[in-house]
Amino acid sequence: MIRLFLALGLLAASSLAAAAQSCGTSASGFDGFKRQVAAEAKGLGYSARAIEALMAVNYDPQVIKRDRAQNVFSQSFMQFSDRMVSAYRIKEGQNRLAQYADVFAAVEKKYGVPGPVLVAFWGLETDFGANTGDFSTVQSLATLSWDCRRPEKFRPQLMAALDLINKGDLAPEDMRGAWAGEIGQAQFLPVEYDETAVDFDGDGRRDLRHSVPDIMASSARLLIKHGWKANQPWLQEVRVPADLPWDQADIAIQHPRSQWARWGVVAASGKPIKADGFPASLLLPMGKDGPAFLAYDNFTTAYLKWNESLVYSTTAAYFATRLGGAGKVSPGRGAEVLPPEDIVALQKTLAAKGYDVGKIDGKLGKGTRAAIKDQQMKLGLAADSWPTSALLAKLR
Repeated sequence: MIRLFLALGLLAASSLAAAAQSCGTSASGFDGFKRQVAAEAKGLGYSARAIEALMAVNYDPQVIKRDRAQNVFSQSFMQFSDRMVSAYRIKEGQNRLAQYADVFAAVEKKYGVPGPVLVAFWGLETDFGANTGDFSTVQSLATLSWDCRRPEKFRPQLMAALDLINKGDLAPEDMRGAWAGEIGQAQFLPVEYDETAVDFDGDGRRDLRHSVPDIMASSARLLIKHGWKANQPWLQEVRVPADLPWDQADIAIQHPRSQWARWGVVAASGKPIKADGFPASLLLPMGKDGPAFLAYDNFTTAYLKWNESLVYSTTAAYFATRLGGAGKVSPGRGAEVLPPEDIVALQKTLAAKGYDVGKIDGKLGKGTRAAIKDQQMKLGLAADSWPTSALLAKLR
């Protein structure tokens, strides 16, 4: 999601080079790092107020602790969606759709993004604004920029946060949010805020902390930048037969709906799907025996750019369908769910075979799923990209 203006981009490049040579895993050296960033900000003409906001922060070990302990996406889709798409959130989401009906109508008219899509993100990100976080944004981003794990991700965000103060969009005391630097009720990172936020209520400020019109319009505009196409679907629950060319069930592979219909895919109700030429991917977030969806371009582009986690994005898209009137998702035939320690063992085995599975962390990221699929095909198993004890046993 990193999109910087030219001057900021040039600064980030020089800063990243410095960060590669100078980073740390403790408070030692942090003050010198702040002085370096402050000098770069001053060279760009940033205000004294922005630079003072940077120099006032301290190294925050709690932010590093949070960064090292992200385990939520080791859950399966059913585990995560059952918790996050609760009866309470559905009711609250419907209430917000009714309360701000005029706002959502105006936003959809301008940007082509339906209200349920926006409300689902609003509910998942901050529980409709109830939990926006209380970490100092500048302190969090400075800490993560100094940390050696991912400075290339957070240094541009730190500079964008200072730019928001420099431009007057946010006062230093208002720069508070999630531990990783996200701000406001839709949890925009500072670069997104700086480049994408809009003043939709016309009060002269881009306020993603308090103004619902600004928050919803800015979220829609961000989805448009991610590739959202107006008047097109994003996700549709379906049922799949017990036998299907499972290697074709991949969000990177599209077929006309008519082909999925010929292979026996039907709507969640059991009725036939539209057998037309509209392209769709078959998304099996828990393999051939779990829930099934037809995923459209709006999912494979906009949703997965909002958050690259397949579990989160599928949950957000599913939540939006529920707010639009769809029923509760079927668990399918009951997929086996391996414990995280078995996923770690599987990742180690795949890595030893030469696959790039990314970090060995018990989470089913893109690299791990791709490696699983390749091994399933080689071993003559159903190539649905989902780990099972049978696959682990064969690999062992």
